[in-house]
Amino acid sequence: MLKQEINELLTETGAGTPMGELFRQYWIPALLAEELPENDSPPVRVKLLSERLIAFRDSQGHYGLIDEFCAHRGVSLWFGNVYDGGLRCSYHGWKYNVTGQCVDVPSEPPGSRLCSKIKLKSYPLVKVGGILWTYMGVPESQPELPQFEFVRVPPEQCHTSKRWQESNWLQALEGGIDSSHVSWLHSDGLKNDPLFKGAQGNKYNVSDMRPFFEVAQADAGLFIGARRNAEEDHYYWRITPWVMPSFTLIPPRGDHPVHGHFWVPIDDANCWVFTWDYHSTRPLTEGELQAMKDGHGVHNEYEPGTWRPLQNKDNDYLMDREAQRRGDTFSGVRGIAMQDASLQESMGPIVDRTQEKLVSTDAGIIQARKQLENAVKELRDQGTTPPGVNPEHHKVRSAAVVLPKDQPFIEGASDALTVIPGVKHASV
Repeated sequence: MLKQEINELLTETGAGTPMGELFRQYWIPALLAEELPENDSPPVRVKLLSERLIAFRDSQGHYGLIDEFCAHRGVSLWFGNVYDGGLRCSYHGWKYNVTGQCVDVPSEPPGSRLCSKIKLKSYPLVKVGGILWTYMGVPESQPELPQFEFVRVPPEQCHTSKRWQESNWLQALEGGIDSSHVSWLHSDGLKNDPLFKGAQGNKYNVSDMRPFFEVAQADAGLFIGARRNAEEDHYYWRITPWVMPSFTLIPPRGDHPVHGHFWVPIDDANCWVFTWDYHSTRPLTEGELQAMKDGHGVHNEYEPGTWRPLQNKDNDYLMDREAQRRGDTFSGVRGIAMQDASLQESMGPIVDRTQEKLVSTDAGIIQARKQLENAVKELRDQGTTPPGVNPEHHKVRSAAVVLPKDQPFIEGASDALTVIPGVKHASV
């Protein structure tokens, strides 16, 4: 159970809110690089932390993220035209560069200095890996660029997608650090999903439905260990890192690519889920890439022209009761991503955490909430830079390992939880 004022503190992310200010300390994913594939691509609407913005790529390949609305009469610049080094409003032709600076007002007489006085709000937009990242805080505190392994491997070793989820960011994140539901909600995926099946560790998920959780502190968040019985005198551990504020990395299975997520607030009732699969030592195969594009693993299919999944609350996520009855899927919803989204969205836009009845398997969620609360208050009250801003904190891995029963997971898996270039993830 969480007090209502703390629930509000952790879920409200608009400008001026404590959690909104926390998110503005970090580089966060804004859109996929493929959304601006070439110079002078059409502009793209972007909503982050309740701010309506426009992203574009100018004639020289520079990226910009600026206020959506023209300073003249407030029309949306999404209708504008990108060419000749800037974005020109369709209404009266006012033109802006990637910094939001107005560079032309066609109706003004020669020699007018009006342009120099007009500048829209803007944020940096930088391509790292397959993602365009933005920093929405004060420029003087801008950190170094992200160093997460999935954006630093060669492009052929990673596939990235995104989807719109109709819930607050926090309940989506909490699903990402909750491993106990895998044996139930995703039990069909362990047997049938091409990006999961065949791993030795799957049998431990199915044979031991009562995982025991241990949580260890990390430099920028937590390592959440889910322990299940394995061979005699050994435990099977699945270890999920959480890096503040919203990075999670799912433990690997066999030699399959490793899945992960960023959960980014659109506003208080919606979030972007940026999802990737990568392999630390080899290119992804054509079969793996096709499976991801087909919505397997943690990816999904979406409605053309949007990032809303084809399976959504308006069609009950295409739930199949017959498949549920036959045991083809435990929930009747197809695909791991939408199995998660369907239940997280079913809680409502912002779940009432004052009514929860938490249990021991929620230890990771409880600890993450506490760390977020502490970081938000320390930033608000003392100006303390939160954990995870330092890119050295990004160099973590998930791991799946079998360890002797008398060995603490944080000791037995210490090397496996750190990025070592050229070395595969520890997996079972």
